[in-house]
Amino acid sequence: MVTATTRHDRQVSPVFLGLVAIMLVAGWAVWHGFAANPGFAVFLFVVCGWIVSLCLHEYAHARTALHGGDITVGAKGYLTLNPLRYTHAALSIVLPVIFVILGGIGLPGGAVFIERGRIRGRWRHSLISAAGPLTNVAFALALMLPFTLGGLNWAPTPFLAALAFLAMLQLTAAILNFLPVPGLDGYGVIEPWLSYRVRRQIEPYAPFGLIAVFGCLWIPEINTVFWTVIDAIMRAFHIPDVYSAYGYRLFQFWKGSPATG
Repeated sequence: MVTATTRHDRQVSPVFLGLVAIMLVAGWAVWHGFAANPGFAVFLFVVCGWIVSLCLHEYAHARTALHGGDITVGAKGYLTLNPLRYTHAALSIVLPVIFVILGGIGLPGGAVFIERGRIRGRWRHSLISAAGPLTNVAFALALMLPFTLGGLNWAPTPFLAALAFLAMLQLTAAILNFLPVPGLDGYGVIEPWLSYRVRRQIEPYAPFGLIAVFGCLWIPEINTVFWTVIDAIMRAFHIPDVYSAYGYRLFQFWKGSPATG
C-alpha cells in the first residue's frame, strides 16, 4: 500500500549536503589560491557542482510528479536529493561525470522512476519531463548572470574559469536534454501529445537515445554547430571563450598545470 509523502521523506540527505559543502570549500580554495596548482580544487568544485545540479534535476522531476499525482516519489527517496536513491545511480551520476571528464560535455544521465499511470493530463506529463532540464537552465543562469552584471570582474581568474566551465556544462545538459530524442526529457515533453501507435513504435528505441546523441556529437559538422551555439550563448552573457576553455584545462589537473590566459 502506498502512503502519502511524509516529513521524513522530504528531509535533505546528508550526502547532498556533503556534496554542497565540498563544492563550497573547493570554490573557496580556488578563490584564495591555496595551492600551487589549483586544478584539483577546480576539479572538486566542478564535479561536486555538477553532481549537485544532477540531484536538483532529478528532484525537479520528482517534485513536479508529486504535485501531478504520483505520491510514491517520497517513499522512493527522490525528494531527499540523495543521488544514491535514484533508480540507476550509475547512469544518473557516474556516467555523466565520466562524460564530463572525457569530453567536457554535460550529457544527461538516467532518471527517477515516475509512475506515469498516476498522472492525469498531458500538460502534467510534459511539465514533469521539462522540469529537469529547466533546472539546468536556472543553474546556468545563476552562474552566468554575475558575469553579465559585472559582479565578478575582480575575482581571481581560476575561479572565473571554474564558474564558466560549470556554466557551460549546464548549458550543454539543458540543450541536449531538450532534444526530442527517445529516452531524453525533450521527447518526454512531446510524447503525451503523440498518438498511441506512434509511441509504441518509438518505445523500443528509448534505451539507445542517449548513445545516439553521444555518437552524433562525434560527427565533426554536428559538433561544430553544437559548440557554436554554446559559445554564442556564453558570449551573450559576456563570458569570453577563454574562460570556459581555461576552466576545462584546470579541471583536467592530471595533465599538468596550464598557464593562465
